[in-house]
Amino acid sequence: MSDAGADPIEPGAAPGRVRIASIRDGAYAEHEGLDELSALLAAPDRALWIDLAAADLAQVTAVTDALQLHPLVAEDIVEGNQRSKIELTEEHIHIVLFILRYGQSMTASEVDIVVGKGFLLTVHGGTWDPWGTQHLREGVEAVLRRGPDHLLWAIVDAIVDDYFPFIDRVVDAVDALEDVVVTRTSPEALQRIFALKRDLITVRRAVAPVREIFNQLTNRDLELIDQEEIVYFRDVYDHLIRLSDEIDSLRELVSGTLEVYLSTVNNNLAVIMKRLTGITVILAGVGAIGGLFGMSEAGTALSGAEAAGFWTVVIVTVVTASAVALWLRRIDWI
Repeated sequence: MSDAGADPIEPGAAPGRVRIASIRDGAYAEHEGLDELSALLAAPDRALWIDLAAADLAQVTAVTDALQLHPLVAEDIVEGNQRSKIELTEEHIHIVLFILRYGQSMTASEVDIVVGKGFLLTVHGGTWDPWGTQHLREGVEAVLRRGPDHLLWAIVDAIVDDYFPFIDRVVDAVDALEDVVVTRTSPEALQRIFALKRDLITVRRAVAPVREIFNQLTNRDLELIDQEEIVYFRDVYDHLIRLSDEIDSLRELVSGTLEVYLSTVNNNLAVIMKRLTGITVILAGVGAIGGLFGMSEAGTALSGAEAAGFWTVVIVTVVTASAVALWLRRIDWI
């Protein structure tokens, strides 16, 4: 899994998609590009959602300048590679969250969200589409009419809810790995265990701080968050508590799987040592009998008067070795 972060926005990168949803003078409209942003911001009574998907440096700079964001907030958006956090200024709330994906490998992509008076700004990669999330799938207008703070809830709730199917996929991967480890051990299984441990550390680093984000949103008196919206954010906070518990349980399961792997290796080694000991007992007995009766002269014994004694010793040796082998087999030593 990639580290929880995002690449910085480099100069010269290809322009991304800019979508704006606006309610101005009671009328709802959607816009592409930044041409109408200044006019929309100049309207005295408006609610805006500016969404930048895979935006280039010029687009991000133009939007942050138009919204008069704090220089540190603008810098964080441009540089990326942040942790999940919330930053409060006098006029804005800056939130950083991560989208988790589980495909061929686990990935975490950064989403920057800025709430200001009458607007919401989202900046993210091109692989995630907030317009198609559960609360906005049937249209943005109804949500945006309740204010940018309600739109904030709709987006962050969708992000957090998407963590649960992701965690379910991880649970399935751990269960499959446990079945493999119990039946057989291999270097590939051990590598997979350590990969899962690293992945869960990264997931926890991305998700655990989100609880503090919603703790501040629900327990601080913020002018940009309507008191009627607090109950919605508290619901998300409850989901995060359950999610954190599941992540801790997964980490324990992976650690337990590693212990099972090591125990299986030790058990297999003990079985091999028992079998080698059983074979050694049989061969040592055969060698001892051969040494006592001088079997080094077997060539002479086969043709001389000692032939009867030779074959007697051979038969006794074979019978004794077979009996010992059967006994060791019965006690599961060979």
